[in-house]
Amino acid sequence: QVRLVESGGGLVQAGGSLRLSCAASGIIFRLSAMGWYRQAPGKQRELVADITNGGSTRYVDSVKGRFTISRDNAKNMVYLQMNSLKPEDTAVYYCNANIIAKDYWGQGTQVTVSS
Repeated sequence: QVRLVESGGGLVQAGGSLRLSCAASGIIFRLSAMGWYRQAPGKQRELVADITNGGSTRYVDSVKGRFTISRDNAKNMVYLQMNSLKPEDTAVYYCNANIIAKDYWGQGTQVTVSS
């Protein structure tokens, strides 16, 4: 059974930082592409950043230079370091695993950035 559990969300002032973590189980983590998505109220879920099993990363333009995605294959963990947070980063953040073209999702963690 695949399980993705996010943690690290919360309330932070604009300009602050948060680090999201996602613990994965039930998948061959080292073969999985991992990603972070977010969904703000009234908006569609969007890709924030992802990292391939080879370590290549990509980011949505709005977070480039502020967010960093990383993974630890030994611990089956993926992280999202978020710096210089802005109110528009407020959303529920979801961890995603993609392996053999199948997607798995965590339950989400709320990030709220106050101005």
